[in-house]
Amino acid sequence: MTEIIRMRSAEPVVYGVLKIGWDDGHEAVVDLRPVFASGPVFDFLRRDPRRFFDLHLTEHGNSVAWTDDEGDEVDLGTESLRRRADQQAEILRRAG
Repeated sequence: MTEIIRMRSAEPVVYGVLKIGWDDGHEAVVDLRPVFASGPVFDFLRRDPRRFFDLHLTEHGNSVAWTDDEGDEVDLGTESLRRRADQQAEILRRAG
């Protein structure tokens, strides 16, 4: 069984971009703008991008979450965020 790497911090940089720190010491910047660009679940963020800055880490650092217009929590999990951050870092490394 693989242990889940939990987040210890998540800070907005600009709309759609987070700086995340994980409990294993890894830190990365992840661009979520492509994720937010489509799909009805993120409509509330597209309508009012300021709401992106009202994020919070869920209990135990398993995900980053926002509260939508209905009061429901919309979240992105630590594993998918780490994978996306690593993929984006690799693209930047190859481009450099």
